[in-house]
Amino acid sequence: MSHLPTPKITARLDRLPATRYVWWLVLLLSLGAFFEMYDLFLTAYISPGLIRSGIFAAAARGPFGLSDQAVFASVTFAGLFVGTIAFSSVADRYGRRPIFTFSLLGYTAATLAMAAQTTALGIDLWRFIAGIGIGVELVTIDSYIAELVPKQIRGRAFAFNHVIQFLAIPTAAFMCWILVPRDPLGVAGWRWVLLFSAGNAVAVWLLRAGLPESPRWLVLHGRLDEADRAMAAIERRVAANAGRPLPEPAGSAPEEEGIGRFAEIWRPPYRRRTLMLVVFNFFQTIGFYGFGNWVPALLAAQGATVLHSLQYSFLIALAYPLGALLCMAAADRFEPKGQIVAAAIAIAGFGLVFARQRNAVPLVVCGVLVTLANTLMSYVFHDYQTELFPTRIRARAVGFCYSWSRLSTVITSFMIAFFLQTFGTGGVFAFIAASMGAVVVAIGGFGPRTRGRALEEISR
Repeated sequence: MSHLPTPKITARLDRLPATRYVWWLVLLLSLGAFFEMYDLFLTAYISPGLIRSGIFAAAARGPFGLSDQAVFASVTFAGLFVGTIAFSSVADRYGRRPIFTFSLLGYTAATLAMAAQTTALGIDLWRFIAGIGIGVELVTIDSYIAELVPKQIRGRAFAFNHVIQFLAIPTAAFMCWILVPRDPLGVAGWRWVLLFSAGNAVAVWLLRAGLPESPRWLVLHGRLDEADRAMAAIERRVAANAGRPLPEPAGSAPEEEGIGRFAEIWRPPYRRRTLMLVVFNFFQTIGFYGFGNWVPALLAAQGATVLHSLQYSFLIALAYPLGALLCMAAADRFEPKGQIVAAAIAIAGFGLVFARQRNAVPLVVCGVLVTLANTLMSYVFHDYQTELFPTRIRARAVGFCYSWSRLSTVITSFMIAFFLQTFGTGGVFAFIAASMGAVVVAIGGFGPRTRGRALEEISR
């Protein structure tokens, strides 16, 4: 494979100052992520409405004697698993921009179809299909952001992305708190919650015109003239924002031309990174979704009523965007792998304390602390895993590794339900704490350092 001539696209991107236009690009991508996260976290918040409508049963009647909520959560993440492992490579093949657009439209259509269903089977089927689109979209956005922003703000860009997308969680919690117990205009509240998601995602699709294709992706596919035009357009906007000419591109690690293959992730140096991320993703999601998707049920198990559990869930959900905003201040100052290890320890510790609370204030406080730790882990690892692979295989490698978190959640949705029914909240958080121990070993022991390094340097 031949190396690209200088000045390389990589050097031109990494020397860009962090102007309004750079953050505008991150915002556009993050708005797409907002509706993914909104759709994803509905798993927990609309379940009481589905029970109220008689579509789900409050009693355990699903597979293995577990609840309809556990089945609902499992099919959601089964769809995410299929989307990430089977279809994430389409972003490497066809480009970041078109896949960002069409996966958004795909899961929006599936969500609209789900809003019209009257049976548990129909709900679960369309939830599975929506999950496929969300799975593709999440991987595409992570790759897109990593390739568009300069290296010196990569951590802050992912933290900002999480501020925007995590605003969706309190939005979903608030709308479910207001709408799920009611039937506006004679239509069940949970259906209105889904319609909000679909309608606003269309607005984001209309904004897609402001997004350039990833110049890095264009170069690797031999579309050098298009890459140069896309890069020149970005440079003009950035220079106009900065009010001065851009500095000359500095030298950077060479990126190779050519199309990557899936087999490449099993060759050095990527094999060790792939195995490390597979283990990490399998266990990290137990802490994130094991708490996030079960907040109302965990609060109810601690003695809260259905209405109060939705109120408390809304208060706890406010910590998601707040936590990501706090992370922006420190995002590029500390080594990513160290941040992940610290977050895992905090999730385990605060979760075990949560399980011992019965009163409203300490329950909400502990729930907020668990959520803040989950937010820290989430923004860091979304950045971290995109850094470990080259552009030619980034989406498929991240999709493969990330898919194990989806497979894990399919399984652990039933396991969380089992631990909650059998051992109560304490059993759930003991399970989560053990999983966080595996995260500490995987990342702390085997993760490479990436802070302040160009993507091409890390991937060599």
